Amino acid sequence: MWRWLFIIVVIFIGWRYCSPDTIHYAAPDEVIDKAPVQAEVADLLPIPFDDYAIQPMAEFTLEARVLAREDYWLGREADLSPTDLVLGWGEMADPQVVKQINIRQSGRWYFWQVESFPIPRRNIETQSANMHLIPANDEVARTLKQIRPGQLVTLQGYLVNVNADDGWRWRSSLTREDTGANACELIYVKQLKIIS
Repeated sequence: MWRWLFIIVVIFIGWRYCSPDTIHYAAPDEVIDKAPVQAEVADLLPIPFDDYAIQPMAEFTLEARVLAREDYWLGREADLSPTDLVLGWGEMADPQVVKQINIRQSGRWYFWQVESFPIPRRNIETQSANMHLIPANDEVARTLKQIRPGQLVTLQGYLVNVNADDGWRWRSSLTREDTGANACELIYVKQLKIIS
């Protein structure tokens, strides 16, 4: 029994990680010039969420193209955020640019690689980001399950920090200018729409 379960799990993992996502670029001529909009908030009470307290740090609104997605099932982070999306705006929402960039996700990180730069390196770094999404309600959770690479989406919510009673913490980046560790946005998503 256990042997068959193990074989099924291995086949699923192999299929999931070895098969490339097919990216369908809807509305390829639509340009997303607007960068994400962020506004500080003050004195908002923490939002209870299971065994966690979610502290809003800034209002956050974004229109972007989905460049990649990754789903997670294990760990405390997955309790809060079952899906990460790599989102791009500006030049990083242009399918002609993105098809020249190899994008992948693993372990809550976003990696990219190029043979030659279609746009300046700094534009790739500041016009795309890996975003950890915490659905605020069932409607957002349902929409999140439907999202695929290539689509255009809008989202509204808060950049947040999360605390647990035992001292565990998860922090959001509060700038689009950073890279590397702790550069991902952690978003409590109140509204999420697929616009293409």
